[in-house]
Amino acid sequence: MAPNSAHNPCLRLHSMDIKLFSLGLCALFCIFRPLSAQSTCKLKAKFNLGGYKDVEKKTVVVGGMFPVHKRVASNKGNTSSVPLSSGCVGFNFRTFRWAQTMLFAIKEINARDDLLPKTDLGYVIYDSCFTISKAVEGTLTYLTGQDEAVPNYRCGDGAPLAALVGAGGSDLSIATARILGLYHFPQVSYCSTCSALKSKFQFPTFLRTIPNDEHQSTAMAKMVLHFGWTWVGSIAADDDYGKYGIKDFKDQVEQAGVCISFSETLPKVHSPEAIQRIVQTVIDSTAKIIVVFSSDVDLSPLISELLRNNVTNRTWIASEAWITSALISQPPGVSKQADIPGLQHHLLNLDPYADLLTEEFWETLFNCTLDYSKAMRMAKQRATYVNGTLSRTVTGLPDGLCTGQESVAQLNNTYSDISQLRITYSVYKAVYAVANALHNLEHCEPGKGPFVGKTCADINNFEPWQLMYYVKNVRFKMPNTGEEIFFNDGDVDGFYDIINWQVNNNGEISYVTVGNYNGSAAPENRMTIMNDSIVWNNDMLEPPRSVCSENCQPGTRKGIRQGEPVCCFDCIPCADGEISNTTDARECILCTGDFWSNAAHDACVPKLIEFLAFGEPLGITLIAISAFGALVTIAVGVLFIMHIGTPLVKANDTLLSFSLLFSLVVTFLCSIVFLGEPQHWSCMTSQVALALGFALCLSSIIACTVWLIVLPPQPVKNTSGQNIKIILECDQGSVVFICCIFAYDILLALLAFIFAFIARKLEDYVSEAKCLTFSMLVFFIVWISFVPAYLSTRGKFMVAVQIFAILASSFGLLTCIFLPKCYILLIKPDRNKEELMKPRPKPKDGTSTGTSASLATTATEATIATTAIDD
Repeated sequence: MAPNSAHNPCLRLHSMDIKLFSLGLCALFCIFRPLSAQSTCKLKAKFNLGGYKDVEKKTVVVGGMFPVHKRVASNKGNTSSVPLSSGCVGFNFRTFRWAQTMLFAIKEINARDDLLPKTDLGYVIYDSCFTISKAVEGTLTYLTGQDEAVPNYRCGDGAPLAALVGAGGSDLSIATARILGLYHFPQVSYCSTCSALKSKFQFPTFLRTIPNDEHQSTAMAKMVLHFGWTWVGSIAADDDYGKYGIKDFKDQVEQAGVCISFSETLPKVHSPEAIQRIVQTVIDSTAKIIVVFSSDVDLSPLISELLRNNVTNRTWIASEAWITSALISQPPGVSKQADIPGLQHHLLNLDPYADLLTEEFWETLFNCTLDYSKAMRMAKQRATYVNGTLSRTVTGLPDGLCTGQESVAQLNNTYSDISQLRITYSVYKAVYAVANALHNLEHCEPGKGPFVGKTCADINNFEPWQLMYYVKNVRFKMPNTGEEIFFNDGDVDGFYDIINWQVNNNGEISYVTVGNYNGSAAPENRMTIMNDSIVWNNDMLEPPRSVCSENCQPGTRKGIRQGEPVCCFDCIPCADGEISNTTDARECILCTGDFWSNAAHDACVPKLIEFLAFGEPLGITLIAISAFGALVTIAVGVLFIMHIGTPLVKANDTLLSFSLLFSLVVTFLCSIVFLGEPQHWSCMTSQVALALGFALCLSSIIACTVWLIVLPPQPVKNTSGQNIKIILECDQGSVVFICCIFAYDILLALLAFIFAFIARKLEDYVSEAKCLTFSMLVFFIVWISFVPAYLSTRGKFMVAVQIFAILASSFGLLTCIFLPKCYILLIKPDRNKEELMKPRPKPKDGTSTGTSASLATTATEATIATTAIDD
């Protein structure tokens, strides 16, 4: 609890009824005030505040706070002397216009007959110097009612305080709102947009005529998504406005898949090292889009450094705090039709001698001084001495002295530029909101009031919480635009113009509205952007691209880079047999069944069907060779028939010779069955015919029959041999059966070779054993060579290799066995005599030798055989 008022010369802020005290008590109180103050209170500090004040003979006093200066002067932290409240430096013409707008609005309201006709508004306006400490000083002083601030007390018996319009930036308003909220004192802000201020638990009496940053953050996020930017940088002021605004923005865009390239914070205290580090970050980043939540004061050092480093080719998305600030863009001062009638006349007709703040404005604007003695001192300091005397006599009006008649309009200064009255208009609305609330309070009908017992408040003596009720529920239309103003839980609807900086024909920056955002509209209708009206960097008509990695086209997939944001990735081509048919696919899709990926890997296409066809050149060649071999074999058979009674034919066992010729014909012709698209009948015929042909149709017929019944060969689609093709071939059914059958053929071939090799030295005129030996050697050479050739081949060429092996071995048998006989029958018929078919005489040592024909019979029982290897 605060100290009792009987022990303090000041009245409590919550009990303003001075009339309860008698006149004598008041006189006694005033007499002993200095003594009482010295004995009960001790002033800890006296604040150094600049601004405007007009409270004499006023009905109600409205407070205001504006950051007319950019910062406080440094006090060097000296603790060896009495600390003094710092002054302010860095005059800001833009914010000075805001303060003048409040003065103009109060003057306009006092002159109206329809709004507060019986009430004369006064004002107390302080300069917050864009510093929290100054804002707190101004708030305490305003609440106390005197220059010496006494917390918790309202001193004096002046007009009641209505509300505070201010205090500028969000961090300033947060500081003042915490104090004002303690006393339920209304605060209406004109440019504090921080979303944290929406909390009525922390800031119960805070209202604003500018939209909540949640709307602005959403609008900026939607703009980023609208243009497809996925790689952006962010810069925020080191205050609540910047931190909350950029946080809301980042939360929304990151949920939509946008990545933040860098996130930097602007220092509140000027730091060249920090600014240079941020500039280097911007230069090094590949992000072309940079979002900035900052005031113009905090951002201007960075902009200057960026210009000094010639950093271009960046697109900046600005928050409302600096989008139309002349401190950043330095726009032309071309006057346009004012949104607030009469404001420009007020701005251009200030009295430079009216007060200290206006005097400083005048001196800063025209770079002169209104103080004659100061101008004289400056003139003397500029004069140069020659031989110890002044080079000229300083007479008349000294240089640097303001006349007070200078023209503000001719300078085209941002102060007088009312072409973009956005925050200025928000100040205007804030003052009118307070005035309309006071109007409603003043015109409350007794017995119908909103307070306990349906009572009304007195316009001459009301409590802050009573006015808060009316401010919170005020609803009115602005006089110049007809815009309806009302508060929804302390906030107004989020409506923004989207501004594009464009260079006009004179080379000056102009603000062009290219769209808008309405936070109260349906989600799909909230943002409207006229893309064709936007001028981008370097006068481009197309929006810039800002991505960490270009989109992965169909046929590739995203490959995330370790340790980098998800927007930074590599585009990895899909493997063979896999596709991606969308942009930025995360995974490739496997083609299944009879399908395979195309060359671009963006579609699954049917695999190519491959088999050794009859009509292709290789097939025709093989058919021709097979037919030629069969015809030659038949010709040999005909030749043997024609000479069937001759000794040579008789000596070679006619039945055995014709059986062998028949098997060769079958072997030659069965190779043709391997050609063409595999069918059920061809798969069953090809290998079996080959095996039976080589086994003289009888040797393995019991095993072949079982094979065809139990596990017959059948046509299949081989999709594993080659990825992009389907090879039509015959599945041999059972590997065991085919191995057994051809193992039997190999056994027969070995037996024939062994017997022929033993009989090669028999004393015959016609060495049949030598022919058989050579034929078996050719046979083995062909099929041993066939195995590696077959295993190293794929597709239809496997069939071609097998056919070549069959034809080569068949021609080898035909040539080695029957060519010598045909040679005798056709070329040397004189050798076809019976005596030449008999064994030669025995040698003198008496050793007995057999004939090759006698052993040929044994060899033919294990007749010529071969093997065909198939997978």
